[in-house]
Amino acid sequence: MRTEDVLAAIATGLWRWDNASGTVTLDGEAARLLGLPAEPVVLPEVAVRSRFHPVDWNEINGIVNLAVAEGTLAEARLRIMDEDGRVLRTVRSRSKPRENRTAEGRVDYELIGTIQEIAEPQPGTTAVHTPITGDWRRSREAFLLDAGRALAEARSTSEVLRVAASLSMPGFSPDGLAVFGVAGDRLSIIGHHGHGPGAEAPFTDMGLETDYPATEVVRTGRAIYLPTPEDYKRRFPATWPLAQRFGRESWAFIPLIVAGRTMGAWMAAFKHPVSFSPDERSVLTTVARMLAQALQRAVVAESERELTTGLQRSMMPQLGPEIPGMTIAARYVPTGGGLQVGGDWYDVIPLPSGRFALVIGDVQGHDVRAAGLMGQLRIAVRAYASEGHRPDAVLSRASRFLAGLCSSQEDADGLAGDEDADFLSPRFATCLYVECDPGTGMLEVARAGHPDPAVRMSDGTVLVRPTAGGLPLGIVPDTDYPTTRFALEPGETMMLCTDGLIETGGHDLDTGWARLRAILEADADVDTQGHTGAGPGSGGPGAGHLERLADLLVQAVHGPSSHHTTGPLADRREDDIAVVLLWREHPAPGREGLPSHPARPARRTMLTVAQAEPGRISGVRRQIRELLHDWADPEQVDSAVLMVSEMVTNVLVHTDGDAALLAEAAGERGARRLRVEVADSSDELPHKRQPGEMASSGRGVLLMEMLADTWGVDPRGQGKSTWFELYERSKRDETAEEDDPG
Repeated sequence: MRTEDVLAAIATGLWRWDNASGTVTLDGEAARLLGLPAEPVVLPEVAVRSRFHPVDWNEINGIVNLAVAEGTLAEARLRIMDEDGRVLRTVRSRSKPRENRTAEGRVDYELIGTIQEIAEPQPGTTAVHTPITGDWRRSREAFLLDAGRALAEARSTSEVLRVAASLSMPGFSPDGLAVFGVAGDRLSIIGHHGHGPGAEAPFTDMGLETDYPATEVVRTGRAIYLPTPEDYKRRFPATWPLAQRFGRESWAFIPLIVAGRTMGAWMAAFKHPVSFSPDERSVLTTVARMLAQALQRAVVAESERELTTGLQRSMMPQLGPEIPGMTIAARYVPTGGGLQVGGDWYDVIPLPSGRFALVIGDVQGHDVRAAGLMGQLRIAVRAYASEGHRPDAVLSRASRFLAGLCSSQEDADGLAGDEDADFLSPRFATCLYVECDPGTGMLEVARAGHPDPAVRMSDGTVLVRPTAGGLPLGIVPDTDYPTTRFALEPGETMMLCTDGLIETGGHDLDTGWARLRAILEADADVDTQGHTGAGPGSGGPGAGHLERLADLLVQAVHGPSSHHTTGPLADRREDDIAVVLLWREHPAPGREGLPSHPARPARRTMLTVAQAEPGRISGVRRQIRELLHDWADPEQVDSAVLMVSEMVTNVLVHTDGDAALLAEAAGERGARRLRVEVADSSDELPHKRQPGEMASSGRGVLLMEMLADTWGVDPRGQGKSTWFELYERSKRDETAEEDDPG
């Protein structure tokens, strides 16, 4: 005998409740116990929920949540109701909740269990037990609390309508619902439930003068209850044929009123007769009030989202025409407390010289005023750039503009209240301005308190490029912004971003850059495996791959996976994110004068350390370490860093000019050559000395002789260039040379 037959013989049914899909699967016996035809069926959650007494449903809801939390069985006694609200029987349910984690990381559960009829004991016997708690008034209160909570959590019109359709009223659940809205002198259906597709067509656009219950409710602001079809036909004969085809027995039309204004009407229709007692009318009226408030909140929220999204889209520029030899991708993600507008921006500006400028910036704050200042500042920067000013001049003028703008608003502060005073308080902005020559790849960078750019080289190595900079815009009107020049080589990708991309998820600048570097280098590893990337000798990533890389960067710091890569600080996600990627294409293979199979590209970095910026020597050391991050012998890396630090320091101490550094690592991995040159404007050549133990200088040449494989000094027309070379070798190679008897 089958298990199903045994269970049916003892009046026990099987059921499965899937919370994710909102469906309930019943076998024949379970369907019979719920007052349905005795055959297997799959029903929506609302249809099954309406069969339970409302008080019992609230009780079992709490029992199931407790069982999910504790991992135990959920057991409950339930009263089964018929369509007229009468109790058919009492059943016992025993089920086991099982969690299911979705692909988005949301946890849902399903209940698998049995349902069995209970014979109610007679009064006076020893088996008498306390009946299931609740009466009409208690069930009404429980239902209204549940409905209020669900409607308060709805965030859009569609969610409000979905909640309204799922409400199971105590003892008289409607099977047809409709929500009407008013626009001018016309009535239309916002949403409906329990009707077939196209059933709303006659009611979609109806004049308020029409003889229809919903229009009269809107005109008068009073509810209309129609307990029988005869009442409907007598009061509204003109529109009765429209309602007759749905086969309903009773109707309630209730006004949706917010702050004394009737914004629409709500219809609840029933297939069974309803007398609309005072208690039933009270429930319907209360639900209508909550529904009206929920719809009003949803409309306001949707209007605000549409306004802020449209404002931000109007302020965010398009990337413009294609740039020969280069590809650009950009992303903007507003994350400031749900407000879809903020102070981050980016721009691509064609220049009169035939070059173009990349701009990325961040105005202090995450509110509407930050967005307004951002829009004005972006226009000012574009205007100054279009006039042909150099990068330093553009930022100087922009700083003066923002300081003047905030100063004029601050003058009006004395006439404003406390809230306006906070709104009009001075703001500053960080900015990075890059002027690019697409023909040569030469970049000229001016920075105003903004994070440095990062460059991913052709072989996947990622370097943060230290650049000279000044104060953020708007703090001091007349601020100088020194510029830094370096070249973007073919196959290299430059990333500009705001601090939101770096610090989101509890990261500081160091740990945030480490996370971004891992993403960029991992993406480069995919490229070198020949998928669609810019490995050596390939044509490069192209626009499609650059767009994918931009998505990866945003998802890694703001997507679901970012919660598993949080940093050492508090995980706050209130800062907007802007990122711009610029990739320089490889020369087409086979072109005249170019090899069809180019060798592995060299890594190269160029830096200038000014006399007034000795603190940048630490940035030089960091650049060399990043350049040699995969060098075979760590001791050689330490030697290179020591020699570079000594060479740059000597220029700053013993000359009156700046130090210009060029470092290049070329060759195949394991047999590469590092060449470092430091140029200065002095004609005096270094010479070997014998410093004493207490001497503070004079050891530079000795270090070069001890640590470099080869080194030298090349005089130039003005000044000189000191250089050294290191040849890559591993510790194992050194040990083999020492053990070689030859």
